[in-house]
Amino acid sequence: MFSVDVLTLFPGIVTSYASESILGRAHQAQLIQVSAHDIRSFAPGKHRVCDDAPFGGGAGMVMKVEPLAIAIKDARSRHPDAPVILMSPRGKIFLQSDARRWASDHASSGMIFVCGRYEGVDERVVREVDQEFSIGDFVLTGGELAALSMIDSTVRLLPGVLGNAGSSADETFEEGLLEYPHYTRPAEFQGIAVPSVLQSGNHAQIRRWRRWQSLQLTRDRRPDLFMRLSLSEEDRKLLGLSESEL
Repeated sequence: MFSVDVLTLFPGIVTSYASESILGRAHQAQLIQVSAHDIRSFAPGKHRVCDDAPFGGGAGMVMKVEPLAIAIKDARSRHPDAPVILMSPRGKIFLQSDARRWASDHASSGMIFVCGRYEGVDERVVREVDQEFSIGDFVLTGGELAALSMIDSTVRLLPGVLGNAGSSADETFEEGLLEYPHYTRPAEFQGIAVPSVLQSGNHAQIRRWRRWQSLQLTRDRRPDLFMRLSLSEEDRKLLGLSESEL
């Protein structure tokens, strides 16, 4: 079972999301265990204070090092081989390749996610974690949404989680490409018809069309990804074709 501990000031955010949809079904099937731990329970004193004003002045509050350090130590005692990941805007940008690696390398060891709030965490907390990760160049109110995004992305790659084993292998970013368009019934809606190739039953032609669409979409919308692709000879030929020539 893939065990995930999330250290947070708002455990309800985590437990609510983890109980629904794919994560919820994976939990019911005993494929995963997502546990949220309230950082306040590790804070000393009657009021369980977890934040304080920053040294040097400035706006906002900073999460204190003591409760976080104790919470991380507690989580490591349950999962000694699990990596501890801190949600941080200055961390490494999370990619699909990270999700694949985590699903492969930590399926048995589990993972620990630390969610900050306010202006961030005391810098000394960074010494207690293994790596910092971000989901993009923007700022969130807290790390919970970032952690859940990474957990969701990783869990769906675990064996048995998705109903169709091929679903995760044919998605956006899996080959550094954006995914091709999808259609379902009705075959026509408000004058817009599903491409005839998808209704043809010709699987070789459908495969070529989908590859052509992925290449075109990636080149047009994410040139940064397209520049990193290693194009095959067939890819180059497809890029030189129009849809009518496929």
